[in-house]
Amino acid sequence: MPALLPPRRFLLCLLTLLALSGCEQPANVALDQQVYIWQRQWRPAHAQALADSRADFSTLRVLAAQLHPREGWVTARLDPALLRQDGRPLIAVIRLDGQLPQLDTASIGVQIKTIVSAWQASGLNLRGVEIDHDCASSRLPAYAELLHTLRRELPRELPLSITALPAWLTSPTLVDVLREVDSSVLQVHAINRPEAGLFDAPQALRWANAYGAVNSKPFHLALPAYGVALTENGDVESEAPLPQGGARRELQAKPEDVATLLRDMQAAPIPHLAGLIWFRLPLAGDRRAWPLATLQAVLHQQPLRGDIQVTVQQQGELYELRLVNSGNLNAPLPARIYNDAARCESGDGVQGYRLHRASNTLEFVRQPPGQLAAGQSRVLGWLRCSQLDHGGFRVSS
Repeated sequence: MPALLPPRRFLLCLLTLLALSGCEQPANVALDQQVYIWQRQWRPAHAQALADSRADFSTLRVLAAQLHPREGWVTARLDPALLRQDGRPLIAVIRLDGQLPQLDTASIGVQIKTIVSAWQASGLNLRGVEIDHDCASSRLPAYAELLHTLRRELPRELPLSITALPAWLTSPTLVDVLREVDSSVLQVHAINRPEAGLFDAPQALRWANAYGAVNSKPFHLALPAYGVALTENGDVESEAPLPQGGARRELQAKPEDVATLLRDMQAAPIPHLAGLIWFRLPLAGDRRAWPLATLQAVLHQQPLRGDIQVTVQQQGELYELRLVNSGNLNAPLPARIYNDAARCESGDGVQGYRLHRASNTLEFVRQPPGQLAAGQSRVLGWLRCSQLDHGGFRVSS
C-alpha cells in the first residue's frame, strides 16, 4: 500500500493541480459550416458552384418557396437531379415576408407539407425545414402559435428551425417562440437601414452573445458574403437587377470585418453556438456575392490578400495584356502599369485604361476607379512589338 502524503503536502499538491488545470485553454470547437442557396430560378452555374464548394459546407439551406403580400406563393424552380447527385443534407427554407398582414396557418401548413412531400418523393436528402419570417416583435405571439401548429403537423423526425432577428432579444415572447422549434438561426446582417451598412462586427458579436444567453438550444449564426446596391429612390438591388435606371451606391459586407468576428468568437466561444451559415453560395456571374475564393479564405481563417499581376498572350508581334487577381480578396485596379517600349510600334488600352508613351516607356493609366474580384481577370490593352519583356511590367497603385 503506497504511503499517504501528510495533510499539508496533500493540500499543496491539490492546489497545484487545480491551478494547472485552470490555466489550460479550452480546446477550440470546430463550428459547423453551412450555406444558403437563394435563387428562385436555378441556372447551369449551380452545378459548378456546388462542386467547387463541396468540401466547405456540410449542409445546404435551399430557398424552397416565398410568400409575398403581392405575389402570393412563389415556389423556387430548383434542380432536383443536381441536389440528388450532390447528396449533402438539405434544409428547405420557407420565406414568409415580414409585411404579410396576417399568418394564415392552414394555408401555410398545406404549402409546407406539399413541399416536404415533393422533396421526399424526388429522393432529396431532406433533413429539416426552416421558416424565415422577419416579423415585428409585437407579432411574435402569433408567430409562436403558427410554429406550434407546424411542429405538430410536420414529421417528428424532421427538425424545425427558424431565422431569428436581434430585435426580438428584448421581447419576452422570444422564449415562447424558441420553445416551439428544434433550433434557430440568428441573422446579424442587413439588420439596420441599408444606408448604415450591411454588417457591423462588434454589434454582431454583442447580439450573438446576448442570444446565446437567452437561448438554451443550439443555434447557428447567419453571416454575410455578399453586397447590395441602393438605387436613387432607396430601393435595394441585389443579385437580380432592378428595372429603374440611375446611379447605384454599392454596399458590401467586408471580408476583413467578418474574419474579425470569427477570430473574436474563437477567442471567447459563444454559448450554444453550433455553427455558421453563409449567405449566399456564389454563382458565376453573381456580381454582388463574394467570390468563392474569398468566402473559403474567410471561413477557413486564411490570410486575405489581393494580388494583381499582368499576363501576356502573344500572337506573332501582337500582344494581348490582361490583369489577373490571383489572390483571395477583391483588389483595386492599378492606377498605372509600366513597361519598356523600345521595340513597340503601337498599342491601346481598353476597359478604362489609356496608353501613354513617354520616351521609351509605355504607361497604361486607369481612368475611372474600379476593382478586380478574386480569381477574375480582365483585358488591359494590346501592343504591337517586335520584342516585349513579358515579365517587365510594373504595377503601381
